[in-house]
Amino acid sequence: METKRYTKESIDQAAEQLKNGEVVAFPTETVYGLGACAENEAAVKKVYLAKGRPSDNPLIVHIAKPEDILSYTDDFSLVTKTLMDTFWPGPLTIILPLKNQRLSKTVTGGLDTCAFRMPDKALTLQLLEKTGPLVGPSANTSGKPSPTTFDHVYHDLAGKVTGILDGGECQVGVESTVIDLSNEEEIVILRPGKIGVEELQQVVDVPVVYDQTILGEKGIPKAPGMKYRHYSPTTPVVMVEKKDFAQAIKHYGKEKVALLASDDVIAQFPNEKAFSLGNTLQEAAQRLFAGLRTCDEWGVETILAEAFPIEEESAGIQRAYMNRLEKAAGGNQFLA
Repeated sequence: METKRYTKESIDQAAEQLKNGEVVAFPTETVYGLGACAENEAAVKKVYLAKGRPSDNPLIVHIAKPEDILSYTDDFSLVTKTLMDTFWPGPLTIILPLKNQRLSKTVTGGLDTCAFRMPDKALTLQLLEKTGPLVGPSANTSGKPSPTTFDHVYHDLAGKVTGILDGGECQVGVESTVIDLSNEEEIVILRPGKIGVEELQQVVDVPVVYDQTILGEKGIPKAPGMKYRHYSPTTPVVMVEKKDFAQAIKHYGKEKVALLASDDVIAQFPNEKAFSLGNTLQEAAQRLFAGLRTCDEWGVETILAEAFPIEEESAGIQRAYMNRLEKAAGGNQFLA
């Protein structure tokens, strides 16, 4: 199969392919998604096949406008509406109870809830207006670092999908915050993202908490990224705090490592292979997946990636960065 590159000028062709039951990747402000029409079960199954994704991992349904969820749920509570008005379009995914069976178990993972998001990307909103709701898990091989550019998607899925809508580089770089609104007594963050507890708590009266559940292998994940290993390059990744890089380089062997770190760390080791995470947490989050992919291509034995320890008051973007890095490293951290 030839994988075509679609642009703003050829967006109608991309939409037509999707409506015909094909799979087309699309950009968002977070990462690229792998699109298929949400009510076309055969097309959705192609998404799982292209990614090599476990079929009990639920998918996020992307919509063009908030009213689109009324086809699937009648939970338009004041809390739900407030969150949509405040954060949509944007990197917030909301899990709501379903009122009908228009979405198959292939989309929901067999649950009676579904995750919805309105992405903050004008090009993709235009696409959604033409196609209707699309599922959109990250457009990568399952378990590998998520894609934040056209080239990342093409590297993983060329020959496996019909096309890729090229929207340039993603601005946020880590997947959306996922919240569960199926219980009206509290909002539970199932997957950390750019929008954290502080931002959510400013606009709602009910408590907002991070999920503390460790999901067993037999559990059913309620949101993407909860159950299976994610974001991992082929090269082993080790988390390293800023103060420990000199010892970590010595331990793992000079010239056998790549540094994935902020500029001030890299400046201390000018002779080492390194990929810059910039100077801020926002830059680090945006560059993390690209850095993991690039370091992996260098053929080193170990990727030493900078860790930013989580404290109680840590921002959502810091928690999101560390959540992805911990999964990429399989929890492996260098202890000096």
